[in-house]
Amino acid sequence: MHLLAVIVPKQKSDNKQTKIMKNIFILLTIAFSTTLTFGQKIKVKQNIQQVTFVLKNVNVITMTSPNSIINNATVVITGNRIETINGALPKNAKVIDGKGKWLIPGLIDMHVHLATDGYFGSKLPTQFPDLAFNTQDIMTPIISNGVTTVLDLNSTMETFGQKKEIEKGYIVGPRIALAALINGGNGQGRIANTAEEGRIIVRNIKAEGYDFIKLYSKLNIETYNAIIDEANKLGLKTIGHIPNAFEGKLEQAFIPNFGMVAHAEEFSKHSENFNIQDAQKFAKLAKDNGTWLSPTLITMVWIAKQTHSVDSIRNSPNLKYVHPLLQSKWLTANNYAKNATVENTAYFDSMVKFHFQLVKAFKDLGVPIVVGTDAGVSGVVAGFSVHDELELLVQAGLTPEEVLKSATTLSAQWLGIDKQIGTIEAGKFADLVLLDENPIEDIKNTRKITGVFINGKWLDKSKLNAMLSDLSKRNTASKDKYDWNTLMNKRK
Repeated sequence: MHLLAVIVPKQKSDNKQTKIMKNIFILLTIAFSTTLTFGQKIKVKQNIQQVTFVLKNVNVITMTSPNSIINNATVVITGNRIETINGALPKNAKVIDGKGKWLIPGLIDMHVHLATDGYFGSKLPTQFPDLAFNTQDIMTPIISNGVTTVLDLNSTMETFGQKKEIEKGYIVGPRIALAALINGGNGQGRIANTAEEGRIIVRNIKAEGYDFIKLYSKLNIETYNAIIDEANKLGLKTIGHIPNAFEGKLEQAFIPNFGMVAHAEEFSKHSENFNIQDAQKFAKLAKDNGTWLSPTLITMVWIAKQTHSVDSIRNSPNLKYVHPLLQSKWLTANNYAKNATVENTAYFDSMVKFHFQLVKAFKDLGVPIVVGTDAGVSGVVAGFSVHDELELLVQAGLTPEEVLKSATTLSAQWLGIDKQIGTIEAGKFADLVLLDENPIEDIKNTRKITGVFINGKWLDKSKLNAMLSDLSKRNTASKDKYDWNTLMNKRK
């Protein structure tokens, strides 16, 4: 506007040239103003006009209380929220026939490691990453399995970037909660070897916008205690490993505000005989301290399989959904397979069996158990692994309804977002999974997905299958382009 004003000749007389220039200026001004107004209207229109879906005649497993099922219900979803259940029917809504189908809250995986872009060798300012992952490819197996929220337990600024891509609508993916990892000893990442270092790092993590603190294995006791104390002061929950420094004095690890143990093996490594008495003792330590458990049973199952043969991964039907570079790593640089001996294979097999006893002991004592899978560990494919974990938890003694609660309501509660997700109620986010059959009768029915609502976006079975198929084809086509060992040799 200012530029156009400058080019108008500053003449007192209305000669022919002046009139032409004035007319051009007026036309341009009108056009420019119209463009602004039109753009503003479109923007407002997008905010006001939201797609409305009606799920008719669906059986709703609300997860609001035990056995809370609403049969043949009508669920109205407007935008990204559940508007009503059995309320008034809106006009011009998109109708989804839910006859004979079952609606559950979106599933939550409380332990994932999302693949992020990487640099191999020294990094220069403005340098592009040596390996850049397609964010949608990472998220597709997750959402296709009805997982609508994940907790990433080693988040970086790249994870923030993935989260923002999803939030801005560039990518269809789950809600992502971010935990920053703190370790001790030497090495890369956030390292703290004194109480003061631990407190400073916790304050930095809070300032950087992370949601949780992950504790790792090499922390010393003083630093571990300081991290948990400082995190609690700043309103950050802690989750993670029981540091090796507590060997022989496990009870000292259970201090106030230690929020959750991230693996069953963090307990089993303190048991010599894998007996039920140890399982009950561990459960009491957690119960008395208010510490929750994410057992990640599927992780140890896969580790044990690999000590027998790497073919367990090669023959996995879900391997094709993993990036070719990670496929190469899992198959050619697999330390579980390379370091396998008769002794450690037997040890891991015994640990798998003990974990079932452990989970049962925790359940019997009333310790809250949530669903986490450690997705990203070799063999554990994100999304698919949640259904594996659900089935393993049922084998360990939880009922299908208890397992669903672990994967929805309880996980949402621990994350502090149970007012937004975790149950099916009016006003909550539309993170929902539509199933062909009742999962309370058989937990395997969580795999029989008709469609998924993710933040109000509906993806039916055909769309989800098409996304998975496309991902599989592209991964297979580019498999020969990636070799893990060659890449690692370049770094040296």
